[in-house]
Amino acid sequence: MVEASGAAVAYLGIDVGKLSHSACAIDAGGEVVFRADLENRPDDIDRLLERAGASALVVVDQRRNIGALVLARAFAHGNPCAYLPGYAEKQARGMFPGVAKTDAIDAEVIARTARGLPGALRPLAEKPEDTASLRILSSQREFAAAARTRAKNRLRATLLEADPALERAVDPSRPWQVALLAEFGSAAGCSAAGWSGFSAAAERAEAPADGARRLWESMAASARSGRRVPAGEDVAVRMLARDIAALDADVAELDGLIADALAGNELYECPLTVPGIGPKTVAALVTSVDISMFRGHDELASYCGVAPAGSRSGTSVRSTSPQRGGNKQLKNLLIFSCNSLVSTQNRFGRYYDEGDEAQQGAEGRGEKEAQGHLRRHAGRGPVLGLNGRATTRRAAGRTAPRCIMPKIRGKSG
Repeated sequence: MVEASGAAVAYLGIDVGKLSHSACAIDAGGEVVFRADLENRPDDIDRLLERAGASALVVVDQRRNIGALVLARAFAHGNPCAYLPGYAEKQARGMFPGVAKTDAIDAEVIARTARGLPGALRPLAEKPEDTASLRILSSQREFAAAARTRAKNRLRATLLEADPALERAVDPSRPWQVALLAEFGSAAGCSAAGWSGFSAAAERAEAPADGARRLWESMAASARSGRRVPAGEDVAVRMLARDIAALDADVAELDGLIADALAGNELYECPLTVPGIGPKTVAALVTSVDISMFRGHDELASYCGVAPAGSRSGTSVRSTSPQRGGNKQLKNLLIFSCNSLVSTQNRFGRYYDEGDEAQQGAEGRGEKEAQGHLRRHAGRGPVLGLNGRATTRRAAGRTAPRCIMPKIRGKSG
């Protein structure tokens, strides 16, 4: 540890880690005041913050997980806090001399970037307890939904390997089918139970009579096919079906908890008036996006990855291409929201066309340029809704913001 020079600390860059952190403090003129290595413990972090002073801007490279304790102690100490994304830190490191990469160097890069490029930082504020709880619930729902999808895919793969006709007959999205598979397993287990046992279980699972009969016939046909049935097939199917049933219950419980947490929240309810935007999309927007970061809807569209990326350099390079990056979760949700309107038989078509300034702005442009203009407006509805600035009018029987995601005509780019 280097002793402090006595100058006031203006920026405290901390390269956070699981067991320990590396810190670098610099003054307003860019001189290093001190460096420190410390354990990831509250007492050690508190001593570092006392040494830096309450006016020092604390900047970390991870705001959650291994960086959560540092930020919690900094907020309690009264320090302003900011976050430098890891990708930005990596790019900033290339602006400094040397090729070595150590925790101490990273801490200094964070501190100097905070001083020289404040626009690269993401300001952080202490979140209310209900907001933190909502983020945890949304994250857990995402985890449970992903685990359920993996289990369904594994179940389909197991059934497909056993009998393609049986795989086609089973629908893991139907709870009553999952309940029957959890009780009997695959075709051999169902056949061993007989129709009486199978039909009794189907009745307990509230299965439709016709559907239960069709599934039984598929199971019986597969059992009579003469194929070799591995001993582990029934076991795997029962386990996977139990996992799916449990995850279905978890997702349903989490959906209820999220809805209860957001009930009466104007920030949540306003975007729901946008056609195509449902509870899942709004919950993701509310919990994962700080709308104050964006100066307009086009920046949100770029952040989500739905706006095309333009390349311009003099007169020799002028191109527009699909953006491969962005926030993939929000990108998928917004795309699904748009797709949900495709089957509405132009129910919202006139809604988009009437007085749509984005559509008017695309007129007179080339096809690719017009499509790019429209897609840059893809975040307009969520931004207006989250900011609560949308003027409302009646559309398809409900109140909705006037200008939202425009309908994109022509070929998809």
